Amino acid sequence: MSLTSGDVLEMGLGFFSTPYLHYQCLLSKRHLVSYDNDKGWVKRFSVSDFHNHKYQGPYHEFKYVKDWSEADIDKPWDVVLVDHSPDFRRIIEIKRLANLAKYIVIHDSNEKFERTYHYSEIYPLFKYRKIWDFDERHADVLSNFVNLDDLW
Repeated sequence: MSLTSGDVLEMGLGFFSTPYLHYQCLLSKRHLVSYDNDKGWVKRFSVSDFHNHKYQGPYHEFKYVKDWSEADIDKPWDVVLVDHSPDFRRIIEIKRLANLAKYIVIHDSNEKFERTYHYSEIYPLFKYRKIWDFDERHADVLSNFVNLDDLW
């Protein structure tokens, strides 16, 4: 996040990612769009008071989509987090974003989840890949625009 200044896309809301991205974007006055196909997750963060915090605001927009193909994501993004369901949709959205997003962060990228997410199908679409393996559930950062060798 600190390497960019443009719009951020979250695909799949969560107890860690949504507050983290919200405050990163709020502090840097960046536009964050959070999509989910579960109305309960969208309501939890956008409408109701979740732990006395309402996350919907001038920099954070929440969108419910019944079908991920209807998500209006085909535009340039600086950072994208891919962590949505159903499982098979992740590689579909990654393909849509491969040449639009500077950084795509994909969750659950370690080998034990390959049969679930089939990420090996999308890796050849990217020039650069960096693996974050500091805990049990890995994440990968993918890019066609930025060399990731010195990302951390």
